[in-house]
Amino acid sequence: MGRAAAVRAATKGKTDAKKAKVNAYYGKKIIMAVKQGGSADPIANRQLGELIKAAKQNSVPVDNINRAIKRATEKDAGDFSEATFEAYGFGGASLIINVLSDNSNRSTADVKTAVNKLKGKMAEQGSVLFMYDLKGKIEIPAVVDEEELLMAAIDAGVEDMELVEGDEEGTSIVYTDPKETSAMFDAVKAIGLEEGSKMGLAHISKAPVECTEEDFDKNMAIIEALEELDDVDSVEHNMSN
Repeated sequence: MGRAAAVRAATKGKTDAKKAKVNAYYGKKIIMAVKQGGSADPIANRQLGELIKAAKQNSVPVDNINRAIKRATEKDAGDFSEATFEAYGFGGASLIINVLSDNSNRSTADVKTAVNKLKGKMAEQGSVLFMYDLKGKIEIPAVVDEEELLMAAIDAGVEDMELVEGDEEGTSIVYTDPKETSAMFDAVKAIGLEEGSKMGLAHISKAPVECTEEDFDKNMAIIEALEELDDVDSVEHNMSN
């Protein structure tokens, strides 16, 4: 396999893994919503209805959604709960590790093992989170006209909007107040860019750090090890490079 083909294969592998994480995340959240709300009816169970809407907006297949709802009604369905772990990497890097698990003892042990094995350090609760702002985040697979989106956002009742370039060429990211995320997505939809767009919440560093290449590689090794854990849904960091 040539280098170009290898790069394409690696990129596809990462994309597929990310999709699998998103699908698994919403599957677990739907099970939680059905069990907590006591109903598999998305009309009667408002939380479930909102999750189904969000899952579809994030391109989760309908079959996956239906399987999760069915799974939630089975007697042996797990009781999922969310947890956030905080850690330090190298060169001033900090990590926020988001977990959704039906076994808190297992997930805690797995996260600590992954961090410690690669010489990272677990942090006290709250010692990392205060350095971040929680924002609504919408990823758009297109370059967006800021003025057009701003007008649509105003029409949708959104007061907080920041548009930036996406991580990949030809993409955009919109940040907003967490409470306005759904309304912001409506604005994206109003200008015809909802297809392929994904919405969620994200922790944004108040003071990003630029690491040396060596420290960056070490931090990415920790992040990749964490992302391989089934219970870990996402890992956020404050690295600018």
